[in-house]
Amino acid sequence: MANSKPNVVIVGGGIGGLFAANALIAQGVNVSVYEQAPALGEVGAGVYLTPNSVRHLERLGFGPAVEKWGARVGPNSHYFRDDGTSIAPVQVTDSSGWNATFGMHRADFVNFLAAALPKNAVNTGHRCVGFTQEGGKARVTFANGASTEADIVIGADGIHSELRPHVFPPSTPVFSSTSAYRGTVPHERVPDWPVDRWQMWLGKGKHFLVFPLRAGKLINFVGFVPADQEMKESWSAPGDPDALRRDFAGWDPRVEKLLAQVDKTFRWALYDREPLPTWTKGRLTLLGDAAHPMLPHLGQGANQSIEDGMALATILARSDSQSIPAALEAYERLRRERVAQVQRGARENGLRYDGVSGFADLAKRDAEIAAHANFRKKLYDFDVVPQAEEAALALAS
Repeated sequence: MANSKPNVVIVGGGIGGLFAANALIAQGVNVSVYEQAPALGEVGAGVYLTPNSVRHLERLGFGPAVEKWGARVGPNSHYFRDDGTSIAPVQVTDSSGWNATFGMHRADFVNFLAAALPKNAVNTGHRCVGFTQEGGKARVTFANGASTEADIVIGADGIHSELRPHVFPPSTPVFSSTSAYRGTVPHERVPDWPVDRWQMWLGKGKHFLVFPLRAGKLINFVGFVPADQEMKESWSAPGDPDALRRDFAGWDPRVEKLLAQVDKTFRWALYDREPLPTWTKGRLTLLGDAAHPMLPHLGQGANQSIEDGMALATILARSDSQSIPAALEAYERLRRERVAQVQRGARENGLRYDGVSGFADLAKRDAEIAAHANFRKKLYDFDVVPQAEEAALALAS
């Protein structure tokens, strides 16, 4: 049976692609990853890991790496108004009380996911420019003249995916009218800043988020502000620290104190897309932001891509070359409504945070923030593996 398992090519060496590679290899599947950048690594700062993905990282043996490189976010996590007035605690556990919520630097995450892969599994400097499939095989071509063939191709190449148009006609990303400043401050610069919690301050049309990274050695911040024009989607557009400070001038003194230590910041525009009606065509399927880019207001982008990878690996573990198209369709059916719900929830939460929903009454807004803990419990309780195992058994029967 081992020899009948499919060969898989993953296009995209970010968090989603690298996790999927690890999950598939754990099931005995042959995997190659192709990344357009000349070297692995991600520009940017923090990613938020929640219990619904940490359970899968632990299943693959990454629990110690998460503990080493992450910073656990605990029960003192809190929402505040912009002046520092308390709003509500933040839900950081699932409904059983399991606390597996971490801040993680993207570069650290990419590094330990990549380090666990077999030597030569990752091919950098390969920008996808073409895709074809026929006769039970799929072929990807690259800008450097190389090409590769596989039983399955997974597009994990982000919101600007080259492979998405081969599944569904091109669509325009939806601009949220918000942009975000992001960056890190060494904890030694603000030594009294607590590094055991996630904290958010909410003002009119703006909000400011802080959580720890790298075992508390770094403090990650994200300042969400209205955008005047449709900035190009980017993880790494340079931002102006003084403009950031002006945007949050007069807020809680804790926010101003942290921002006084910011030397460098990046700014990126927030886009998502409408949920796709299909992610799969033949032997090509999509994963993570390529399939379902979402706004960051639930902290679920990386977490949902990890759920995708675990679901796909669980289903493909019981598939052979002949059953691949049906297996990929089963993966899509399993994931599509779940991530559409999370995409919608992220949009709604952004409106709630910034008061765009028309909250004349701050008490009403604050009550909604407090009540949102129930949504997060359900989000974090979800385990994709039992459903994926059922889907795989149904295919085999």
